[in-house]
Amino acid sequence: MLRATLPLKSLALMCRSLSTLLDSGVAADKAFRIAGEKSGSATIRETSASIVEEIKRGNDIATSLEEQQVYPALMVSMVHVAEQTGTLPEILRGLADHYENLVRLRKDFYQAISWPVIQLVLAVFVIAGLIFLLGMIADSNQSEPIDVLGWGLTGTSGALTWLGLVFGGALAIFISYRMLQASLFGQRYLDKFLLQVPILGNCLQSFAIARFAWSYHLTQEAGMPVDESIDTATRATNNGAFMAAAPYINYDIQSGETVTDALRHSNLFPSDVIEMIHVGETSGTVPETLERLGPHFEDQARRSLETLAGMLGWAVWIAVAIFIIFVVFSIAFWYIGLINELGGL
Repeated sequence: MLRATLPLKSLALMCRSLSTLLDSGVAADKAFRIAGEKSGSATIRETSASIVEEIKRGNDIATSLEEQQVYPALMVSMVHVAEQTGTLPEILRGLADHYENLVRLRKDFYQAISWPVIQLVLAVFVIAGLIFLLGMIADSNQSEPIDVLGWGLTGTSGALTWLGLVFGGALAIFISYRMLQASLFGQRYLDKFLLQVPILGNCLQSFAIARFAWSYHLTQEAGMPVDESIDTATRATNNGAFMAAAPYINYDIQSGETVTDALRHSNLFPSDVIEMIHVGETSGTVPETLERLGPHFEDQARRSLETLAGMLGWAVWIAVAIFIIFVVFSIAFWYIGLINELGGL
């Protein structure tokens, strides 16, 4: 269910090497053998050896790639079109650019969220340390421990329980997310929900549109039929909401609707994108228009990501501040209660 994916960096290097070798006139089987060895990935190296054997048997490259069951559907589809149109080096070069860009975007994402995540983890351990220390102080004074959370968590066992709840809950959420992402049904509703979340939704939408624009441009330039281009481009978004909309977009187009109207009916593209696509469709330059839109939406996604990371950082600080205030009042009320008890004596 949770099938491993190939490293994007190795995939980009493989596509780049294949493009250069094939463009230089190297035979396909030799090109795959060399590219697999240079990729730096054991999986790519092993599957490349299998692809070489398939090519020697007379199979086409796209089928050989698909049989390995590890290469992205986008790559398989694009290579299939490239073999039919004789543009394999150019398509592989475009795929290399695409995967290299994904590597940059992933790096930007990790850099943007690293500090908020570190803050959150430190806050969790500070709370665990406080639960432990207050329990130790209570044990040494032979007094009732202060329950700072109000959950009955005190001392060593309370600190360990707190860490287990936090990190166990995070692991459960991660596994549930991966299981949902493993199915189109889960992706469809989960990604549709995430697109509605302020800032995060804008970020995900921008990334998806940038990938859609790049893929649609490339497939149309390669001569792929419009319906297949829509299918390939929506898969390239890696967003369940976009992938689930592909059949409806194609149905509208086959029913006589324009590409602009079909995309508008999906409710996934903002109005400015729809208007620009409309201008491109009127002039017969939709692929070129989408090619120009790609970098714009990548930059927009990066800005949204920076804003999201900043808000996460502030949210962590606010949560920590609220907890400190809560702890101060908990301790104060504990002492007031203790004084009242002593006064009653």
